[in-house]
Amino acid sequence: MKILLTNDDGYSSNGITKLDEMLAEFGEVTVVAPENNHSGASSSLTLKNPLRIRKFKDKGFYVNGTPADCVFMALTRILESPPDILISGINHGANLGDDVLYSGTVGAAMGARFYSLPSLAVSITNLKPNYLSTAVEVVREIIEKKLDDLPNQSSILNINVPDIPIEELQGYSLTRLGRRKMPENARINTDAYGNEIHWVGPPPNPVLGQEGTDFDAISKNKVSITPLAKDFTDFRSMEKFKDWL
Repeated sequence: MKILLTNDDGYSSNGITKLDEMLAEFGEVTVVAPENNHSGASSSLTLKNPLRIRKFKDKGFYVNGTPADCVFMALTRILESPPDILISGINHGANLGDDVLYSGTVGAAMGARFYSLPSLAVSITNLKPNYLSTAVEVVREIIEKKLDDLPNQSSILNINVPDIPIEELQGYSLTRLGRRKMPENARINTDAYGNEIHWVGPPPNPVLGQEGTDFDAISKNKVSITPLAKDFTDFRSMEKFKDWL
């Protein structure tokens, strides 16, 4: 199996390093990841600055750009042939609900839409995880036992793993994306010169009472797996909009 491994936390992140070590059991792993942290980059591409590819080990490269840049460079410049699977992660911090719109982890995984291959966006729910090995073992189990049986081999799966010991996991749950509350107004701060500065800040809390969502699964110590659509078209509204137009 040929595996393309990327992330949005940067090529030296502990999450991608541990995953790289485990995935070597399954075949040839090529790491192409950002030089620096690009959390929140979504699927953005660098269009007005040159990109540079640097090699940091055998089958390991970093790019001075976004996660989506890394996947683009891997598929068009680095790899001689398409991989069998694209894995993005392990991200330090959850990517739940509305987070997928901003997530560089998910944005990188979306790069698989150009090929008919499965893609996994993997996150653990703590920015400073204590049980990273749990997420590593979850990925191992999915590849060993479930990958060949995917109902759609070009699936993009958003996977969130609770930051708990693996023996405390309560199984897996197929979920839909939940919703977060509206962010609160940020406090205005000033820099050393008295100028206003603003922070987007951490993501707001989820809306309560969301059964069947990724938030619900995580609250029950389950691994959340959400299949993501590659086409943003709202097909259910097409007929209504024909009349409107």
